[in-house]
Amino acid sequence: MSNKSGMMGGFLTVGMWTLLSRVLGFARDIMIAAYLGTGPAAQAFIVAFSLPNLFRRFFAEGAFNTAFVPMFSKKLEADDDPLTFARDAFSGLGAILVGFSLVAMVAMPWLVWMMASGFAGDERFDLAVEYGRIAFPYILFISLAALLSGVLNATRRFKAAAAAPVLLNIIFVTGLVIANSAGLDIGLTLSWMVPIAGVAQLALVWVAAKRAGFALMPRIPRMTPDLKRLALIAAPAALAGGVVQINLLVGRQVASQYDSAIAWLYNADRLYQLPLGVVGIAIGIVLLPDLSRRLQAGDVDGGQHAFSRAAEISLALTIPAAVALMVIPIPLIEVAFQRGKFGPEDTVATAAAVQIYGLGLPAFVVAKVYQPLFFARENTKTPFYFAIVSMVVNAVLAIGLAPIVGYLAAAIGTTLSAWAMVMLLWFGSRSMGQAAKLDRQFRVRFWRIMLASGVMGAGLIGAQLLLNPLFEIAGWRYLALIILVGFGMALYGGVGHMIRAFRLADIKGAMRR
Repeated sequence: MSNKSGMMGGFLTVGMWTLLSRVLGFARDIMIAAYLGTGPAAQAFIVAFSLPNLFRRFFAEGAFNTAFVPMFSKKLEADDDPLTFARDAFSGLGAILVGFSLVAMVAMPWLVWMMASGFAGDERFDLAVEYGRIAFPYILFISLAALLSGVLNATRRFKAAAAAPVLLNIIFVTGLVIANSAGLDIGLTLSWMVPIAGVAQLALVWVAAKRAGFALMPRIPRMTPDLKRLALIAAPAALAGGVVQINLLVGRQVASQYDSAIAWLYNADRLYQLPLGVVGIAIGIVLLPDLSRRLQAGDVDGGQHAFSRAAEISLALTIPAAVALMVIPIPLIEVAFQRGKFGPEDTVATAAAVQIYGLGLPAFVVAKVYQPLFFARENTKTPFYFAIVSMVVNAVLAIGLAPIVGYLAAAIGTTLSAWAMVMLLWFGSRSMGQAAKLDRQFRVRFWRIMLASGVMGAGLIGAQLLLNPLFEIAGWRYLALIILVGFGMALYGGVGHMIRAFRLADIKGAMRR
């Protein structure tokens, strides 16, 4: 398989599994909204589930893997005992996280206050502490699973690592169905599903890594020269991950001051995370090890091609999704969430946040494309400095605008700080040479993608006006949304192919491979 088709095939493998995971996750969130609405238990669980995920990004994806994957990829390319390095990293990370989890469970009231001080003094606070102590051990299992996924991705085995998140959502949905049928406490059931899902995900990728020749068993940690280097590279990335999480904390704190706002923003976040997860995560997972290998081999042209195609396919999928989120948020939220305890007022409030997040969606994805340019060169300091600037932008906007626009200030801060991060990453990459420059094909196709997306947006507005009567009929609104989304996809695909914004044959070929 060629390098070009290999990267595209890897992207589609990860993207398809991530899409399945996000669809199941969406089903999970729909069920949570229906069973719990935006009430105290829903808000408490959102905060409790956010805590291990906050630190997971800090330890695993945000720091450890961005340092580990390039080092492991280069050892693999040079046949420099990658197995021992992976075992040492696995043991060290596991030891750190066991201790950290124990401390966090004791300090859970403080952690909940740190994330949602607006909960203090009402039932949401006590529920969040209870749920948080049950859910927090998830960080140990999912962080070790992330390291094993890095091993698999570096060896170009994408399936198991990409499929692991599907297990989380299958377990969540199953637990919700059982709890609802048996009359169990929905919030408690959801909390227990979190660590159970973590164990299942870790088991899946561990077995896959063993079959790939990397059976990583924990042992007494030891500080080797390689681990010292890993720690030095990971430290700035950990700090950068911490900065990103401060952005999340700022948004949660602002939202916690407004009744139901945490649930509104969470549901809006889940909707835009659907395309972001499929495109951004897939690109990041496939591009980082690919760039690391090419730089190790001195393949500058190949590096530029990989970077340009990653940016091209990302925007070809993300820009139309962003336009759709901005022009038809009400039908999307209405059909997805408006049922049970989630009412029309919740739909309107959530849709406003979706539109703002939609403006930032391309920025979130482009950042995922640019960051590997730095990480593949083992440069984690520069993104850290940029993340600090982004954090300041987010905090100033979210806190400063809150008295004016309320809970929407959190979404505005998130979106504009993401664009600030992209501009800084682009500026910082200019000194990296040819491999960091987007090629002519990208520059030509970008404007065609924008044109096709604009035509699609106009078509969606007109189609929604025609379909509005169907959206008013409960049993027909699902069909109306299918028609609306299908029309938008067909219009974008047809116009894009006609003006050569992309070639459907390339995508079909990669899917066949």
